[in-house]
Amino acid sequence: MRVKEFKIQSFVLILISLILGFSEFIIIGILDDLSKEFSVSVATTGYLVTIFALVYAISTPIITSTLRSNLYHAMLVLALVFTFGNALTIIAPNYTVLVISRIIVAIVSGALVSLSMTFATVIAPMAKRAWLVSWIFSGFSVASVFGVPLGTWISTTFGWRFTFITITLLSIITVLLIIKTLPHNLMQKKQGHILQQFVIFKDARIYLSVFIQTCSLAGVYVFYTYLRPIFSKTLSFDAGLITILLTIFGVMSLISNQASGRIADNKGLRLMPVLYLIEFIVLITMPMLLGNVWSGTIDIMLVGVLMYLVNSPLQLHIMGVAESDYPHSLVLASSINSIFSNLGISLGSAAGGLVVSNFGLNNVGIGGAIFTAFALISTIMLNKVNAAKQTVY
Repeated sequence: MRVKEFKIQSFVLILISLILGFSEFIIIGILDDLSKEFSVSVATTGYLVTIFALVYAISTPIITSTLRSNLYHAMLVLALVFTFGNALTIIAPNYTVLVISRIIVAIVSGALVSLSMTFATVIAPMAKRAWLVSWIFSGFSVASVFGVPLGTWISTTFGWRFTFITITLLSIITVLLIIKTLPHNLMQKKQGHILQQFVIFKDARIYLSVFIQTCSLAGVYVFYTYLRPIFSKTLSFDAGLITILLTIFGVMSLISNQASGRIADNKGLRLMPVLYLIEFIVLITMPMLLGNVWSGTIDIMLVGVLMYLVNSPLQLHIMGVAESDYPHSLVLASSINSIFSNLGISLGSAAGGLVVSNFGLNNVGIGGAIFTAFALISTIMLNKVNAAKQTVY
């Protein structure tokens, strides 16, 4: 019975991340449609990604550090706010209301990821932690595999508002599953004062992890934010093929997350410098490779395989440090990865907008390579600190 219960609860936690990913990433698939609907440039609609990620990064530590009540109740309230925000998007009459609705969704999304990770550490036996963490992250990749292409198809076929109707209905179903399956009595242990929880950021193992995650996602999102325009404008694929290509890219990112779990179970962060070096080469050569449809497409798919490899090793590293030395900061620690992922997304998408506006779509890879180089250097430094402290992740 316990095994069956664990499987059901794991499914719900993965489903939460899938819906969160669907809601967050769908903007990338419908940039062109929103641009036409509200008569703004593609670069301007691209800043929806920046705004969402920035609000996400700012709000998540504030919410998670103030959670003192029953964590199940907190998750339920946040899930209802998330549902409301997506429902507001459906009826947005103008670009301003659209931005407001996205801000509402962003405010609670990070805390929901954090709570999912916290629930995962409670319900999963030690041998299954890396598996469940990698699958919670993979929920976002599944959203890329199925959600973004499906949402893009719905948008081009019926209109972008029907995409958010779908997201809202799925959100309602998820809320009902949360009520039915997750433990109702989970409390954060040994939580201290808000400022006391932030002491964790004084640890070199944490602030280097933060910098790695920020630069890693920034490097990817300089490019990823403009994936659909690259397919449609730079590589000149038609709309039908773009949906297929987005699906393939999503499969690549899913492979990335699953490989991330395997890396976490084996060499972990010690392997990441080599992988970042490969990613740097893939991104720095992108402007040249985009000159040909085949080489450009292959290069893009390679980015998909590489983009999430650091997630599980870094998440387990941060949680391990928190459990060992900062137990009063456990929920905040569980949110660090997602907070600074979105800070990286915000930074990368904003940088991507500047690159596109000033240098064109073809050069987004160079901007991504610069951030990836910083992630590479920071990972080497973190591995040295871990070796000195005899911290093995």
